[in-house]
Amino acid sequence: MAEALKITCTSCGQPNRVPSDRLAAGPKCGTCGTRLLDGKVVELDPQALQKASKNDQVPLLVDFWAPWCGPCRQMAPEFARAARAMAPKVRFAKINTEDYPKVSSKNNIRGIPALILFQNGREVARLAGARPARDIEAFVRKHAKLAG
Repeated sequence: MAEALKITCTSCGQPNRVPSDRLAAGPKCGTCGTRLLDGKVVELDPQALQKASKNDQVPLLVDFWAPWCGPCRQMAPEFARAARAMAPKVRFAKINTEDYPKVSSKNNIRGIPALILFQNGREVARLAGARPARDIEAFVRKHAKLAG
């Protein structure tokens, strides 16, 4: 029997357990029905970030960005490309540091764009600066423990 992995729904905040061999089957939140691992970059608020980063066993890569940041806007399509390529083994999300400045200080963000990889309740690694999709994927593969 496959190990059940904890995944927090970024829409309603409910924790879900998904068997590792069912990650590619398009699992949905048991409470609200939102797809959990669809390969899309999801916008987070501070509460969703806290729950997902503390609880999830599936790697979560978060892009700390701002709308006024040129390199952030330039990297957005590359980040989305990496998200599609790595689904369903990794979730990709972003948080707007302009809307949530306290999140930046809490996570010790000194410059943007900044990527932080979370897994099993802790920060695993971070990467600063705009990167192409292949570099983002290589960074995740190097630092995350991927299911399957």
